[in-house]
Amino acid sequence: MAKTLFWTILILVVFGLIMLSSAGIVDAQKKFNSPYFYFYHQLFYSVLPGLVLMFAFAKIDHRWWKKLAMPILFAGLILVALVFIPSLGQDLKGATRWIHIFGYSFQPSECLKLAMIVYLATWFSSRDERLKNWSYGMAPFFIVLAFVGVLLILQPDLGTLIVVTLISVGLYFAAGGSLKHIGIAGAIILVLMAAMIYFEPYRLDRIRTFFDPSIDPRGISYQVNQSLISIGSGGLFGNGFGNSSQKLGFLPEVVSDSIFSVVVEELGLVGGGLVILMFAWLCFIFVKIARNTRDKFGSLFVMGMGIWICSQAFLNIAANAGIAPLTGIPLPFISYGGTAMIVLLSGIGITINIAND
Repeated sequence: MAKTLFWTILILVVFGLIMLSSAGIVDAQKKFNSPYFYFYHQLFYSVLPGLVLMFAFAKIDHRWWKKLAMPILFAGLILVALVFIPSLGQDLKGATRWIHIFGYSFQPSECLKLAMIVYLATWFSSRDERLKNWSYGMAPFFIVLAFVGVLLILQPDLGTLIVVTLISVGLYFAAGGSLKHIGIAGAIILVLMAAMIYFEPYRLDRIRTFFDPSIDPRGISYQVNQSLISIGSGGLFGNGFGNSSQKLGFLPEVVSDSIFSVVVEELGLVGGGLVILMFAWLCFIFVKIARNTRDKFGSLFVMGMGIWICSQAFLNIAANAGIAPLTGIPLPFISYGGTAMIVLLSGIGITINIAND
């Protein structure tokens, strides 16, 4: 399945570059005076370095990562904590999620996702039946997740917190954790997220617009409505590649959170449906590799990658279609984003090594 995984990922990456060349053309011209800025920047600073790391990690025995699980987690946590240093952290749109150094910016929370998968796969694979014991299984897991949650809440980054929580709980369940403990953790997490939403007006507004997109269509409901207009105008076969009207300054976050809306507007429900099928196929590949993997660490790592990619894809597409609240989660391999692409392709490299074992 390693070759199947590689070609599926490559198709998604190439498709993402093609869509960026269309979706970002107006925004790039306006902001950078270069219509294909997003395309070239994604290609040379994200895709190519990511592919180099993917091929390199595909050659490294995946068991090596298990030995470095703790240092990798600490490195991920330190990187996320560095965003709070004023000279390093970069505030964009009210959130401090980026580190700016030597003229480059990167998002450390993306690195943390991969670090969490490596750490949790290592932790759970060494616990076996003790995983169901509160002291040996649930308590350390919940302490780590709580610490990560605090760092992400302070940024704030609810979208990443949701994805990290899904990865963590999903791996705990896949490793044979107690359903009772999962239920307790889930209840606590839901209460904390509800509190985050209640005490932050903009998050509460997103929930309100999810239930009623007609509220303040030029204000808090603007992005949801523009996404729905974009999807609705595409029809069955779309308006043709490059012919989106919503990308002409109407659709916010056109190259990141909202790129799926442009896909449907230009390529129709058929094009959007094929993208969904590609992610469903990718999910099947991850499950197949995980089941065929002989060692528990490798199996759990692959499951973690599958949960990460497929949950992000589902949440992004659902938000664009108006069937889930907006959370700022990008579409894997397709949305513009350097750190996300590089880290995702690195994780795919490790997965390929596991599949070839």
